[in-house]
Amino acid sequence: MTTVVTSGVFTSTTPPISPVNGVGTDYIQWGSAGSQSGYQFRGAAADVQLDGTEFVIGTFVHRNKPTSVSPSQFDVQLSVNVMFEDGSTTDLHFSFHHDETPNSTGTSPADDDLVDLQTFIHPQPVTIDGKQYRAVLSGFKRGGHIVRQFRSPEGGINFAEVVCMFTLEEPDVIISDLRYLGTGTGQADEYVEILNRGGGPQDLTGWKVEAKPTAYSFPFPPGTVIQPGQRYRVYTNENHPAYGGFSFGSSGEVWRDQGGIARLVADDGFVVDQSPYLDKGFNKTGTP
Repeated sequence: MTTVVTSGVFTSTTPPISPVNGVGTDYIQWGSAGSQSGYQFRGAAADVQLDGTEFVIGTFVHRNKPTSVSPSQFDVQLSVNVMFEDGSTTDLHFSFHHDETPNSTGTSPADDDLVDLQTFIHPQPVTIDGKQYRAVLSGFKRGGHIVRQFRSPEGGINFAEVVCMFTLEEPDVIISDLRYLGTGTGQADEYVEILNRGGGPQDLTGWKVEAKPTAYSFPFPPGTVIQPGQRYRVYTNENHPAYGGFSFGSSGEVWRDQGGIARLVADDGFVVDQSPYLDKGFNKTGTP
C-alpha cells in the first residue's frame, strides 16, 4: 500500500472551442461571460492498494449553466499529478468527451449534458517502488455506483468522484457486484457484474457466469473482450448496452432471494472468481 496526494489541471480541448478560459488550471470554462459552464477537478489524498483495488483520485465537478459553445461536442484533456509518500511524482493524462446538449427553448426542458470517459488507461506504465503498474480509470462514482457516462442536469452544480486503480500489466477479471434482490415480476433487473481490474484486455470467449444453486448459466458470445477498467453486467431479463447488453433472457428468478453463489468460470473450467451471498448458496441439508 502507498499513500498518494493528487491535483489536476485541464490542459486543452480537442477540437479547440470558443469562447473558453481556464486552460492550464483546475477549472476550465466555456460560453459567454455571465453564463459559463465548466469542469473543475478537486484533488484528493488516498491510501492506495497496488492490486487493482479502486480508490478515489479526485472529484469531478460540472458547473452546468445554459450556454452555447462551438463546436457543441468536444474532448477535454485532464492531467492529474500524483505525489507518492516518498515524494516522487507522476502525471496521468485522461480525456473526457463533452456533449453540450441544447438548452431549454421555453416549450421543452433542457436535456442533461453528457460527459463520457474517453481514455481509461494511461498509455505509459507507472513505476512505484521499482515495479511497473498501469493506471486505469474505472469511471464516475455516484450514489455508490460506478458509471462511464456522467449525466449532468442543466442549471446545477453536479458532482461525481473519479475512481482509479493501479494494477499490473495482465488482465484480472473479478465479480464486482451482484444484485440479487430485484423489483417486479421475474426480477428482470437483477444482475451480476464483472470488472477487469487488470492492465490488459481479456478475451471472454468460452467464459461463462453461473448461478448456484438455480443452475442458470450464461456463456459470453465468441469474440467478447473486456478492456481494462471495463464492467460488464449480465441481467436476468433486461438489455443495457452501456454494460455490454448481456442477459440470461430468463422470465424466472436467476438469483434466489434465500442465497446462492455467483461464479465466473474460464473456458478451461477454472473458477476465476465466486461471490456467495446470504446463506452462501446451501440449503438446510447442506447440499449446494
